[in-house]
Amino acid sequence: MSEKVFLAGATGAVGTALIPLLIGAGYTVYGGTRRADRAAALEARGAHPVVVDVFDAPALEAALVRIAPWAVIHQLTDLPKDLDPKRMAEAATMNARVRTEGTRNLVAAAVEADAKRLVAQSIAWAYAPGPKPFTEDMPLDLGAEGPRSVSVGGVAALEQAVLGARGITASVLRYGQLYGPGTSTAERKGASPVHVQAAAYAALLALQNTRGGVFNIAEDGDEVSSQKAKRELGWRADMRLPLGSAQ
Repeated sequence: MSEKVFLAGATGAVGTALIPLLIGAGYTVYGGTRRADRAAALEARGAHPVVVDVFDAPALEAALVRIAPWAVIHQLTDLPKDLDPKRMAEAATMNARVRTEGTRNLVAAAVEADAKRLVAQSIAWAYAPGPKPFTEDMPLDLGAEGPRSVSVGGVAALEQAVLGARGITASVLRYGQLYGPGTSTAERKGASPVHVQAAAYAALLALQNTRGGVFNIAEDGDEVSSQKAKRELGWRADMRLPLGSAQ
């Protein structure tokens, strides 16, 4: 019997790319979504749909205890379609709530379900000003002000909750700006871009890593260094899904 993995945010850009990788690696995937109308799409990709809201802590815990997953992967975000600039200010607050309250609930449920692995999506542009490229041992910008403080505060809360999960080997993936299928752009953008399929591969590799830790996941550039992920996870920025894989 294959190991069971609960994938929170299974219908998002990274989650969609990650499902075929997990199934191809022999895992049984339970895909979390808060929308019942997305269950059929998850089934079509080979995942077992789990309709649950991450903000409903009792329901989330009950679902994970019932599934008893070996691993939990956190790919949850709350962002508008195509990152609509008119909605981004509001979205920053909603996304920070996912990273704080949502992550807290998900970690608590994972611990209660006796999961052994935890992998979570973070971002690579929350570092405090300093010499570049940024590496994982450099501090987050906890002194940020205005809208940035909301985002950085959410990131810090997420990472603290994940890395502090009791009895679980935990990894945090600090993704660069995503591009590719299912994202807001088909082309590279931002100071530290990463293709969504390479981001999905990073999650799979982190899941299989026995040490855990924090990893920058971005293409080579002047902004952030992904050397740790290359060295410890065997990750490469040119990783893509095999032809014919579900999108």
